[in-house]
Amino acid sequence: MLQATYKKYILQFKRPSGTSRGVLNTKETWFLILKEHGNIGIGECGILRSLSIDDRPNYEEKLKWVCENIHLGSDFLWEELSEFPSIQFGVEMAFRSLQAQDPFILHPSNFTSGKAEISINGLVWMGEKEFMRSQIVEKIESGFKCIKMKIGAIDFQTELDLLKYIRSEFSSDEIELRVDANGAFSPSEALEKLKRLSEYQLHSIEQPIKPGQTELMAELCIKTPVPVALDEELIGIADVKKKKELLQNINPQYVIFKPSLIGGYKGTQQWLDIAEDNNIGWWVTSALESNVGLNAISQWAYTKNSPMPQGLGTGSLYTNNFESPLEVKNGTIRYNPEISWNFNL
Repeated sequence: MLQATYKKYILQFKRPSGTSRGVLNTKETWFLILKEHGNIGIGECGILRSLSIDDRPNYEEKLKWVCENIHLGSDFLWEELSEFPSIQFGVEMAFRSLQAQDPFILHPSNFTSGKAEISINGLVWMGEKEFMRSQIVEKIESGFKCIKMKIGAIDFQTELDLLKYIRSEFSSDEIELRVDANGAFSPSEALEKLKRLSEYQLHSIEQPIKPGQTELMAELCIKTPVPVALDEELIGIADVKKKKELLQNINPQYVIFKPSLIGGYKGTQQWLDIAEDNNIGWWVTSALESNVGLNAISQWAYTKNSPMPQGLGTGSLYTNNFESPLEVKNGTIRYNPEISWNFNL
């Protein structure tokens, strides 16, 4: 008989991590555990408070409902959970894990056998100038060829100085630079800021203005000297028709997929198909999940064959993450089958 339980887990950051929405010290996540005929399935419901559409008071109540109705199956539950994308993903993950020979090998491939790796960006968090500079140096010395820098929380000129410093040392052929504004620019100043940023040969800028301003964002994507990538803009849109309308109306250069925030594998695949139909580039990013969720996202992302660096380097942020075969080396993430999982709640 299929049984389901859930448990909350608080991830502790090694050091406070800054974004334009504030500083993170801890990250709440929830695990869905399935048991049937001696097999186990593990899914992570990676809610991101203040950003997830499912940041609501009845979140735990909904998890309880899922456990009570687990017999209805993954597809039915996914349809019923449209307002809870992180639980949608947790359910998909848990069922796939339950049905797998190894509960942590959800998408067998050359990646999971250790024969292939995924190129990823190195993430530079917001903070004082010297802290950000030290992160940049560390990422480059670690072999990253693509660096993503969060901007929008400190003085803009200081951020430009940091980009200037990178470009004075490394050309765009040597280091690809992405920036993430998390919606920090006001519409009136966005284009001017993009013009100033363009001096540093950036690959792209994520979410320059806040989501929900479709006409303004569309205009920005036409005029911008820096390719725009939509991120938060995708959150909370479950209907496929509305997804199509959004991408066709804005027509961004790129879109970024965080499965925990947009409905797991199925929700992400819908966005991906629409993006490709409209010749919009894309990549996949984790949303501060534990190694369990990061593993599920990485394995799936590998099967999608994107040539671009993905955003999958967040596993080392926590002091109490679960030991796993995931390793970040020379700007890539890989799965080392010689290393065992240590998943203890």
